Amino acid sequence: MRAIVIHAARDLRIEDRPDEVPGPGQLRLRLAVGGVCGSDLHYYNHGGFGAIRLREPMILGHEVSAWVEDPGDSGFRVGQLVAVSPSRPCGQCRFCREGLANQCLNMRFYGSAMPFPHIQGAFRESLVADAAQCVDATGLTAGEAAMAEPLAVTLHATGRAGGMLGKRVLVTGCGPIGVLSILAARRAGAAEIVATDLSDFTLSLARIAGADRVINSAREPEALSAYGAEKGHFDVLYECTGVAAALAGGIAALRPRGVILQLGLGGDMSLPMMAITAKELELRGSFRFHAEFALGVELMQKGLVDVKPLITHTVALDEAEAAFRLASDRSQAMKAQIVFGS
Repeated sequence: MRAIVIHAARDLRIEDRPDEVPGPGQLRLRLAVGGVCGSDLHYYNHGGFGAIRLREPMILGHEVSAWVEDPGDSGFRVGQLVAVSPSRPCGQCRFCREGLANQCLNMRFYGSAMPFPHIQGAFRESLVADAAQCVDATGLTAGEAAMAEPLAVTLHATGRAGGMLGKRVLVTGCGPIGVLSILAARRAGAAEIVATDLSDFTLSLARIAGADRVINSAREPEALSAYGAEKGHFDVLYECTGVAAALAGGIAALRPRGVILQLGLGGDMSLPMMAITAKELELRGSFRFHAEFALGVELMQKGLVDVKPLITHTVALDEAEAAFRLASDRSQAMKAQIVFGS
């Protein structure tokens, strides 16, 4: 089978890799679509992010959908479309036993250079997966099903925020996670959503997703300052850039006892601790997901969340590197996906 393998920054190759043999409780899948994620771009553009660096060639990819090729004894049927969760916690460590599967000590998350040897990813024509990873995606397109993973990230973050009904929300950064955060917050009952970014293109999709106001921070660098009057306006901040300046601007616009949801992973940042302390703000990290994956598929199947406008580019496997270049260009792309088969 062919797989998309990263060797170093800007060294992306399509290579032949051996097929795997399904074991008990597993099924063989024929990959349908894979979406290029922000972490894939970090590996492609920089060879890693923060302290996490590539130390050996690694198959990329963790946003995928597939057709069942050999269901084994899983209960799935041949030809069935499934969304494949990249989250494979061990189920045995202390965090798994506490219900914190996303914090598993032995996590095998597709396409991750955090451990060594690296966890190989899902961008391959044939994939063996645990039945527990697969969620029936009947009624969705293969592209929509592949969006279940980033949607789950934002559903997990929204759950971390607590009650969202009637809240005023600020989203900083309108890449896929930022725009999906808008969809998640609105579905959870947010009354007002303001989104900021540096790209008019991504902001246009943020408005389509339901943002009440969008702000181009490059053109209107002081636009958020009005929201800082009388100790702030917003109840919840989804910080999706990982950039210290965006975090600081968002904190200034939060009202006392507001909640900061940190999703952006750009490396360590300096924090305005005086403002956090004086306003009694709560900083809550949000990392990956687990149970929210199946919920994301269900919300899409019921028509309660529409991710189709976010899928801006689709390319064939032979042109996979074009998808990475497109996904790196915020002036024209939101979610670039790679088609592995029909």
